[in-house]
Amino acid sequence: MKTEMKTETKTEMKQQIKLQVKQQMSESIFMGILLAITGGFLDAYTFICRGKVFANAQTGNVVLLGMNLAEKNWEMAFRYFIPILAFIFGVFIAEIIKLIYKNNNRIHWRQIIIVLEIILLFFVAFLPQNLNMLANITVSFVCALQTDSFRKIKGNVCSTTMCTGNLRTATELLFLYWKHGDKNLKKKSIWYYTIDLLFVLGAIIGTLLTYIFFEKSILFCCSVLCLAFIVMFIQNSNEKKGTI
Repeated sequence: MKTEMKTETKTEMKQQIKLQVKQQMSESIFMGILLAITGGFLDAYTFICRGKVFANAQTGNVVLLGMNLAEKNWEMAFRYFIPILAFIFGVFIAEIIKLIYKNNNRIHWRQIIIVLEIILLFFVAFLPQNLNMLANITVSFVCALQTDSFRKIKGNVCSTTMCTGNLRTATELLFLYWKHGDKNLKKKSIWYYTIDLLFVLGAIIGTLLTYIFFEKSILFCCSVLCLAFIVMFIQNSNEKKGTI
């Protein structure tokens, strides 16, 4: 009995370690950098060449929806309502994928999210201007998947698709560092500010590439997300081989 209990305990510990390793990879600094750049890029992309709609933070779309409803501009209101609806649907789908694949040992559910993002953004790259509504729906859906699936960096709650929450947290941590002198608080504060700067960098890259390649510029995000998937795949393979 004791031997069986020890074996079961070891098995549980191994499973917990595997889960922690996968979570660490999906919450790594490198992943945070890639996702923040992607987030900034997508907002610039949809605003510049897809009808001045925001893909990530739906606050702007909600405000524009309200303004157009007040002015009884129903067509424009509908344009801003659809991406909001797509974002809600994206969160719902992300939760379903998580529920189904959370305990899958072959592939991490977040890897499935990344692959889905790549496929959908590749599809958007070939949509003409007369299908901007479909493009915005798809991009908003992708951003919802990312927002819901990648919520932490190094164990800290952080967003790679919008800046407001990060800015508030960074400033709060900076104040606490000033108050208590804890250097760890300063490091965390700097990191949150850095994520927002990377988002800005993504927006800069998105602006420059969109003016050059227009609809096709979103393929840059596909490349970045492919890199993110490869990193997670290598980490997962090493874990199975016992190198981690």
